[in-house]
Amino acid sequence: MEPISHFFYSHRLKLQFWDWGMDSKPPLLLVHGGLDHARNWDWVARALRSHFHVYALDLRGHGNSAWSPGALYSIAEHVLDVSALVDIIGPQPIDIIGHSLGGIIASSYAGVYPERVRKLVSIEGLGFPPGHPVHAPAPARFRNWIEKTRRIEQRTPHSYPNLAAAVARMKEANPHLSDAVAEHLTLHGTNWNADGSIIWKFDNFARLFPPYGHNIDDARAIFGNIACPTLFFWGRESFMPDPEHDERLRAIPHLRIVKVDNAGHWVHHDRLDLFLQESSAFLQAP
Repeated sequence: MEPISHFFYSHRLKLQFWDWGMDSKPPLLLVHGGLDHARNWDWVARALRSHFHVYALDLRGHGNSAWSPGALYSIAEHVLDVSALVDIIGPQPIDIIGHSLGGIIASSYAGVYPERVRKLVSIEGLGFPPGHPVHAPAPARFRNWIEKTRRIEQRTPHSYPNLAAAVARMKEANPHLSDAVAEHLTLHGTNWNADGSIIWKFDNFARLFPPYGHNIDDARAIFGNIACPTLFFWGRESFMPDPEHDERLRAIPHLRIVKVDNAGHWVHHDRLDLFLQESSAFLQAP
């Protein structure tokens, strides 16, 4: 079963979302992570569409959505886009699943509009830990962002000679992926250049983190305003640290943390069986 492609407008950008159907079911929105795309959710969407009307968003600068002309991709702008799509989906409270950047966006939306979210699932959607450059003092933070931006302005996006080479890079980023999953993610995440080479769809400027919007105190206040039950996944082999005692996560009032063995940052790929079991039970519980 293939989803239907739709577009909507937010902030003067034309953004894509995928509709998996089932109009009679409660709405569920899937939000992917940074440098990713909505079709990474296909296995989750196919499993959950028997109980939910599933939608999957291509974030601005990702997938088939427009790139931001100013090349700024802040959390606030992403939350703005989610708010527009949720209003299109309908007035009833919605369930949201987000991964990584998408988890931050989903949690932020749930904290800003707590009445609009029924249940929240976040896969490592916390943000960088204290000590990361995005949390540096303002002068260093701004200088770091300016210098990285200047370097990217001089950078030519990397291309691959063929699909196999791009798939190999996908598997290098996540060794847990099977060949079939890596190829699916690559096919939906790339375009062909005129010379036949392959290039990723995402905007290279989406790699950058604006020098604002990653304040730990702000995140704690927003996450503390989440009213719905929240399920948080962390892969024990992830490059992100154990979130158990992170003050931002602990601010969420109704929280359960699931730590997953034999999984890295992409829990929904690395342990799809466990992720679906835990998420389905959580979302369908009264």
